[in-house]
Amino acid sequence: MPHTPYSQIFATLASQSNKELLLHVPMQALNGKELGPGALTLNMNKEQLQQTLGTALASLPQVKGVNNHMGSALTQKSQAMKWTMEVLKKRHLYFLDSRTTDLSQAQNAANFLGVENIGRHVFLDNITTPEQLQFRLDELKHKAEKHNFAIAIAHPYPETIKFLRHALPQLTEQGFELVPVSQLVERKYIQLAQAENKGISAR
Repeated sequence: MPHTPYSQIFATLASQSNKELLLHVPMQALNGKELGPGALTLNMNKEQLQQTLGTALASLPQVKGVNNHMGSALTQKSQAMKWTMEVLKKRHLYFLDSRTTDLSQAQNAANFLGVENIGRHVFLDNITTPEQLQFRLDELKHKAEKHNFAIAIAHPYPETIKFLRHALPQLTEQGFELVPVSQLVERKYIQLAQAENKGISAR
């Protein structure tokens, strides 16, 4: 998350460990929760929104993409999402839609402006009991088998960390592979291009 006490240290350590980083941008939610520094809100004009996002990105140059923290209000607004995607387009960054609302316009705006994008399938830890964590992980595995990939979002809750320490090695044993989000984004656009080429050659 931008402008937080440990963001720079975390980003440096993650880069040194060859881990992919996303900027987790706070965006205004319907529930009115406090957003913290670097947040994008409904009352911002284009210049304010783009400057706020640009400053956040400049503070963490290691990031490969952006996703939304909360945002159930802002991501419904096509204009705000287009302003957001204009910034990402200039910086050649992808967007992962956390899909905190079914009415999100983020991917539509990204597609309109030619920003590579992808969406979340499962929230792993909305409920942090072991039973619910396992239920959501099973849901993720089912979606991965169905679509050949799936994306989960989780939080650094102690319960989640404890659960994943046991669950992740088992995923590998079961034949699942954990990959950076950018790899799935790249694969999506290769497949789209191949499908388009097939369509052209069939005409």
